Amino acid sequence: MKLLVLAPEAIGPAQVRAALGDEAEGAEVRVVAPAVNQSSLAFWVSDPDEAIAEADTAQRETVDALREEGADASGDTGESEPLVAIGDALATFAADRILIFVREGDEQGYREEEQGEAERRFGVPVTVAAL
Repeated sequence: MKLLVLAPEAIGPAQVRAALGDEAEGAEVRVVAPAVNQSSLAFWVSDPDEAIAEADTAQRETVDALREEGADASGDTGESEPLVAIGDALATFAADRILIFVREGDEQGYREEEQGEAERRFGVPVTVAAL
């Protein structure tokens, strides 16, 4: 299986296994960390540098953790808009499954809005899991 993981912060193999169970075993994984501005000031002045740096750190830490457990993992930073980040990643990585991690409290809105749209738009099963 080819698994695309969208995560706004570093995650570990245990979180992937908790979300997908045995399906995660042996998967080729592409990790995408969206570059999301955490401060409204950075958003309004269109200063993406800090967001890109944080996303790069998150994807590198996640890829390293997955590789330490023996996973075939690679990663990249992505656009701040999740559906755009997923679409960009799928252009070069034909995933069979998408796993989206969201911060606690965001899960319900994501599940209702983004999950259905992602499945409809990309034709790939989507799972949403809370961090």
